[in-house]
Amino acid sequence: MKKKEVPQDKSQLQKANIKDMVYAVDENGNYVTELSTGWEPKTIALDNAIKEIEERVEEAKQRVIEKKTSPIEYYMELHKMDVPILASYVGLWQWRVKRHFKPSVFKKLSTKTLQKYANVFEIGIDELKHIKDQ
Repeated sequence: MKKKEVPQDKSQLQKANIKDMVYAVDENGNYVTELSTGWEPKTIALDNAIKEIEERVEEAKQRVIEKKTSPIEYYMELHKMDVPILASYVGLWQWRVKRHFKPSVFKKLSTKTLQKYANVFEIGIDELKHIKDQ
C-alpha cells in the first residue's frame, strides 16, 4: 500500500494514543515505515479481544463473590495473565497457584505468600483479600 493510503481508522489504539508501525511504499517506490491508528479488520479483532477479557474479569469477580474462587484468580484476569505467567512472577509452581484459587486454601496463605501476589498485582494485601465493588 502507498504511504498516503495507510489506514487511520478509529480504534482502541487511537483512544489509548498508540499507533502501529506499518510498512508502506513512498512516492519513489521505496519501502518506508508509517504510523497507523488501525484499520477496520484489526479494530474489530481488537475490540472482540478486549470484550472477551472484560467478560473473563467479570466472571472471575462473580466467582469470588460467590466464594467459588479466591481473589487471586480475579486479579490474574484483571492483569491479563494466565497461570503460567503468574506462577513465574510469584516464583511458585503452577499447581500451587491453581491451588491458591481455592478459597479455603487462600484463607490459610502466609503473609509472605500473600505479599508475593500483592507485589505482582501492585496492590496491598488488604486489597488482595477483598476485591473492589463487592
